[in-house]
Amino acid sequence: MRSEDYGKLVEQKTENSPILKDCVCAFVVGGAICCLGQGIKDLILLFFELDEETAGTWTTIILVFLSALFTGIGWYDKLAKHAGAGTLVPVTGFANAMASPAIEFKKEGLVLGIGPKLFTVAGSVIVYGTVAAFFYGIIYYIVTEFFV
Repeated sequence: MRSEDYGKLVEQKTENSPILKDCVCAFVVGGAICCLGQGIKDLILLFFELDEETAGTWTTIILVFLSALFTGIGWYDKLAKHAGAGTLVPVTGFANAMASPAIEFKKEGLVLGIGPKLFTVAGSVIVYGTVAAFFYGIIYYIVTEFFV
C-alpha cells in the first residue's frame, strides 16, 4: 500500500474531534486544577505560619501526591479522557507521567520494570529542561556580566 493510499484510508476511518468542545474542556479542567492549587496554598497560608515560598513548595508537594494517588486509583486517566490537555498542567501532568509507567510495569519488578520505565515519558522533559536551563544560565550570566 502506498503512503498516499494509507493517508486516505486513515482520513476515512478517523473521526474528527470536536475542537471547540475539547478546548473548552481542557480550559475548564486545567483552570480547576490551578484553582485547586491556589486554594491549597491559601489554606496553608491561613492555617500555618509559613512564608509564600514555603507554602508554594508544600502546595507543589501536595499536588504531586494527589496526582500520583489519583493515577494509582485510576481517576486521573478517566479525567484525562474527557479533559485532554487540561490535565497536562505542569506539576500534575508530570507526576502522572512518572506514576503511570511505574504502575504499568510494576509486575516486571524493580530492576527490569519500574526502574527503566519510570522515565520513559518524563525523561525527555528532564533532559531538555536541564539542557535549556544550562543555556539560559549562560545567556543570563553573559547579559548580566557584560551588558548590565
